[in-house]
Amino acid sequence: MENITAIFNETYSPVKALVIHQSQQNAEHVYVEAYDIGSNGKPVNAHPLSVKETIVLAGSLNTSSELKNDYLKSKELLPDKVLYIHPTTHGFAMWYTPEQEVDLLFKESLQIPCGKAFVPPLLWKADKSNLYLYAVKTQGKPSIKAPLYRAPFFNLYEDDRVCMGTVDMGMDKVDCLEDFTATWERCYWNSYFSHLIGNVSPVNGNIVQVWQQQVNTQKKFPQDILKAKDKTIKDLIV
Repeated sequence: MENITAIFNETYSPVKALVIHQSQQNAEHVYVEAYDIGSNGKPVNAHPLSVKETIVLAGSLNTSSELKNDYLKSKELLPDKVLYIHPTTHGFAMWYTPEQEVDLLFKESLQIPCGKAFVPPLLWKADKSNLYLYAVKTQGKPSIKAPLYRAPFFNLYEDDRVCMGTVDMGMDKVDCLEDFTATWERCYWNSYFSHLIGNVSPVNGNIVQVWQQQVNTQKKFPQDILKAKDKTIKDLIV
């Protein structure tokens, strides 16, 4: 109650008013007019919103954890694996990982042993809440024209969004791009594959049999069974 009382006792005075004018022909065309608040409490000095005022306003709006996009800021130079950053309020990043051997976890119901297996090169697209995963066949850093394939895993929706279930991502503690990509990768590989969404195999063939034949064998992933998406990386930059 003491904290609440202190908040109500704190005095706030109006200093600025904003009026947004919208075009009657095009709703996307707007003009922002700013007013100073005079000593009598009335708006005065109408003027276009200045760059300085815009920066102050943006800083005020960016104070909440929901709106912050610090997770898209790199600590140093951009990591080589990062392909694209969309740094808006609800921005996203895209990065790739090369063919690699990882630890895979499977629910017992799939009758696939947990263990190490090779996975193809992957394209990751994520914001703070959602991850989309694709496979690519490019050796090395893929170009914007690189074709995309379905990621050969379970727990994927038809639109390639990953179902993370009740996994606590801990994104509230992420404050840079490097931690952001590492957190998504760590949470993904530490989650159990459990089921096919829609009962449609993401590869040409039986996905259960594929992983039964791959886990703990040191075999490279057979990229010829990947399903094409009829999309390129460029299509994800929206």
